[in-house]
Amino acid sequence: MVRSGEEPRPTGRATDGTGPASLRELFLQGEPVETGVRPSILDSWQRCRSLGLSPDTLDLPYQEDFDPGGRIVRAAVPVLDRLQATFAGSKVNISVADANGTVLLRRFGDPSMARSLPDIQVVPGFVFAEQVAGTNGIGLALAERQLIRVYGAEHFAERSQQNACVALPVRDPLSGRIEGVLCLGYPRGFERPALGVAIRRAAEGIERRLLGQSSARERALLRTYLAAGAGTAGLHGGVALGAVADEFHPRDQAILREKAAELISGAQRGAAEVTLPDGRRVTLVSRPVTSGSGVQGIAIEAVLPGSPGESLVIPHQTDELSALPAAPLSAARPAITLPSGHLAAPSGPLVATDGDGATAAPGGTAGPVTPAEAPTAATPDSARTPAGPAPTDSDRSPSVPAAADGDGPGPAGKHSEAAFPARGLVMLGEPQVGAYALAARRRLELLSEASTRIGTTLDVRRTAEELAETAAPGLADFVTIDLPDAVLRGEESADPIADLRRTVVHGIREGLPFTPPGKRVDFGPTTPQLRCLSSGEAVLEPDLKAAAGWLAQDPEHTARLLAHVHSLIAVPLLARGVVLGVASFYRAGSSFGDDDRSLAQELASRAALSIDNARRYTHERTMVLALQRRLLPHGLPDQDAVEVAHRYLPAESDVGGDWYDVIPLSGARVGLLVGDVVGHGMLSAATMGRLRTAARSFAELDFPPDEVLTHLDNLVGRLDREDPEGKGAGVIGATCLYAVYDPTAQRCLMARAGHPPPALVHPDGTVTYPDLPAGPPLGLGGLPFDAVEVGLPEGSQLVLYTDGLIEDRNRDVDAVLEQLREALAHPERAPEETCQAVLDTVAPAHPHDDIALLVARVHAMDPGRIATWELSADPARVGEVRASATRWLSDRGLDETGFAAELILSELITNAIRHGAAPIRVRLLYGRTLICEVSDASNTAPHLRRAASTDEGGRGLFLVAQLSQSWGTRYLPEGKVIWAECDLDAAA
Repeated sequence: MVRSGEEPRPTGRATDGTGPASLRELFLQGEPVETGVRPSILDSWQRCRSLGLSPDTLDLPYQEDFDPGGRIVRAAVPVLDRLQATFAGSKVNISVADANGTVLLRRFGDPSMARSLPDIQVVPGFVFAEQVAGTNGIGLALAERQLIRVYGAEHFAERSQQNACVALPVRDPLSGRIEGVLCLGYPRGFERPALGVAIRRAAEGIERRLLGQSSARERALLRTYLAAGAGTAGLHGGVALGAVADEFHPRDQAILREKAAELISGAQRGAAEVTLPDGRRVTLVSRPVTSGSGVQGIAIEAVLPGSPGESLVIPHQTDELSALPAAPLSAARPAITLPSGHLAAPSGPLVATDGDGATAAPGGTAGPVTPAEAPTAATPDSARTPAGPAPTDSDRSPSVPAAADGDGPGPAGKHSEAAFPARGLVMLGEPQVGAYALAARRRLELLSEASTRIGTTLDVRRTAEELAETAAPGLADFVTIDLPDAVLRGEESADPIADLRRTVVHGIREGLPFTPPGKRVDFGPTTPQLRCLSSGEAVLEPDLKAAAGWLAQDPEHTARLLAHVHSLIAVPLLARGVVLGVASFYRAGSSFGDDDRSLAQELASRAALSIDNARRYTHERTMVLALQRRLLPHGLPDQDAVEVAHRYLPAESDVGGDWYDVIPLSGARVGLLVGDVVGHGMLSAATMGRLRTAARSFAELDFPPDEVLTHLDNLVGRLDREDPEGKGAGVIGATCLYAVYDPTAQRCLMARAGHPPPALVHPDGTVTYPDLPAGPPLGLGGLPFDAVEVGLPEGSQLVLYTDGLIEDRNRDVDAVLEQLREALAHPERAPEETCQAVLDTVAPAHPHDDIALLVARVHAMDPGRIATWELSADPARVGEVRASATRWLSDRGLDETGFAAELILSELITNAIRHGAAPIRVRLLYGRTLICEVSDASNTAPHLRRAASTDEGGRGLFLVAQLSQSWGTRYLPEGKVIWAECDLDAAA
């Protein structure tokens, strides 16, 4: 360990420059400084504190065994020389460090700076990693893996308070791995906007030179392969695959290239058989190749099927590269013609390709080289001659292994080359580069898979599970996803950091000590999860054993996890500016890299959009469902005619416009109503509320079922015509079924408008579907509705439902109706039990439409509670009927109600005699209330009015209205009924 040699300065004494000096002092004193400090700097300070670093006693380790001639140094030297010339005469110092933070190169704008600065700022070999040097440009650039600026008091070490720096990671263009860090240091007052531009261009220059190193290695391998004669090493018929393109469809070529990339990345010698879609089988042979400079690679050749009896002539290949090694090219071997008649010689410039078959010129992105793009020259057609003997060992290049491995067909010279199937070079490259190409292909495949697997439903929790299932094991070994409770409910979280709950835990195996789903999770300020939520960017921790912030969260818990996981990527789930949660990707073996972080960020971004869509849908569905339930009946009215049970089951995907209602009517009757508005969403729910309100109003006017449907039909048509945008609101298609049951006659009058027929359960268990005219859906207009009357004996059950119960894309309607018949064939069940049995056995497991179900067991009114009198239009009969009614009421203990009933009957009978027509009928119904009815054959309707002091009439109906709790008129096919209902409790 080497000390800096500087005297420690007082904490926080940063003046005359930029940097949050006072905030840093507050932080070091333990005060909260959440605002006023950049998130990356605050995160770094917190990590430094968790590591136990002291700002005035920081010692930097020195690495004596650093490599002064490595790849990053060779690539950086010319670039740093240009930078030094650019900043000549300034106080800028330029450094390059490796991926561990060890400085490898130093340059100074003013060379005299080297004499005045301490060793740690001059001598290469000192380590500036954050865990040992605190917050600084090099260490923070490695930790954040992006461009970083650090000003004055933002440095953790006291000795750096007067300095500023800008640092940028340098990556290998092939692997995406960080090879080092380029850093520009300068006095705090020297800040220039051009520094950021200069360091980016310099980093790009270093990366281009790194790529050039790889490209040169690939070109050397290809030169060696071509210098071997493309056939002298036992490669009989060494024809490039591109020269026989007529033999292979581009789709087949892509398949062969993909398999070749896998073989190169495996770095093993062998053969693999590939079956093409048309049934042909092609053998790929893997052969090691070593260039003259010692670069080791793999050549993948395809054994091309030859046609019996036709000779394949080997093309004479020459190399156009000036630096071609001197090796025999078998110049005497003539060019020949393939069976197709085309010259079998590849042509075109040297091009490097990646594992996906994309090409780039030398100096661009390098990768496995495809032979069809190798530098060759075709021999003219005039040079075609029969094939010569196979090459001897003296023709072979020493850089390519001889074919003494049994791959040849026999001893040289016994057969012509045409007797063997041709072999074509498919791809050539270094195993490491091939592995990068293969990894890139797999990343693309994973993204393609994610586009189809993530977001298949509009369920927040399921979408999070789809993200985890896609990422493990494709990207990570284990995935955890934490979402706020508010997001799971479909809302935006006011404080997502404090509201996180473990939602998903998924991995290649179970039993790891992760926080289980359903538990709340609290992340500390230094954890990668909280840092990614604060910055909005993915945070990579290549080695969790060295991640101080992660370790400090819960030492005991993290210690248990470290036995199973090694590396972590924490990614925020952000969509449309809304924080939806955080996804954590863990690997058990190898470390994540920057490409993995980019892939995780892309997966999380796609999943976040799907989660946000699901959240918005959940929010809207919750609102629509709340509106739907608010518009449905909250309770059932008191009545004696039927015993009712009901169910409403919303669709899984969306909420529709199904509704039901139970409406008490005059004469102890009850109306049963079920309807369905076609469509889903807020509009359907709102339309349902309007239709239900209108249907109830029409029913309470005592219209018969067919007239109620007619009025609803007119209403729906008017709603469509009143659409302000003229586009139609989709109301047309609403259906309805309305039934009115009379317990005094045990009869039910029903009509339907495009709705499924009801089910009738008889007391003996027989289930029938009444033959009820379907009628058109509401809104078509101009078509009549027919009502049918059926008898319902005591104990029968009438079952009304919407089409969501019986209609399903995967089931036959007739079969479902038979299931419904079997479920209802239990008359002993109570309506509540019947409802549940129907939903359990008949309803689809995942309903695509709403289900409304109404089960009504009918009761007959006791004949002893019904009294009836018929009389002629003679005023003398009024007193007689009044006296009989009084006695009937007295016999039943209704003496208190008798006075009001006597006056009501007197007025109603008198009006019927005066203004109506015979026959006149009087009926008393004794149930929950006392109902007085007077009917006659006239259609004249009475009207309530307030009589003047000089009027002789007009007070009768006013008196009836005062004595009864309600009264009204019900029209019959011939005549009308005037009724009044008295409250027995009020009378008592």
